[in-house]
Amino acid sequence: MPYHVGMIHIVLVEPQIAPNTGNIIRLAANTGATLHLVEPLGFRVDDSKLKRAGLDYHDWAQINIHKDFEAYLQTAKPKHWYAISTKGTQSYTDLAYPADVALIFGAETHGLHPHIRSQANAVLRIPMCPNNRSLNLANAVALVTYEVWRQQGFSGSGV
Repeated sequence: MPYHVGMIHIVLVEPQIAPNTGNIIRLAANTGATLHLVEPLGFRVDDSKLKRAGLDYHDWAQINIHKDFEAYLQTAKPKHWYAISTKGTQSYTDLAYPADVALIFGAETHGLHPHIRSQANAVLRIPMCPNNRSLNLANAVALVTYEVWRQQGFSGSGV
């Protein structure tokens, strides 16, 4: 799906845990974001845990599945996309996000591949205490998505 002005695109590259993705489906529906799942997935899209975590929001969320990251890039054609990684050097809160933006997150066990990070407009990180590995994927997606949406004035929320 092509990008529309003011849209947030959440891109999960090789997500492995169905309940995390289910929670992110619910987040996407509640923020008006479009969710992109990049294969291979660590679960089936008809997985009961995925559906349970997403409750009834599956029908409200816009979800696209791509066979790999290159297919995502060719289909979505993002102009502005940011990798979120523990390898980032800039805090996700220090960026003024453009109107249409893609937020790229890696798999729960191994994060984003270096070749994906190297192509991003920037590699951003979520601040954490020293010596900690990472946040839960659904929590990380929520933090960054809400920061972008806040900067957009919570567009479309009725607030």
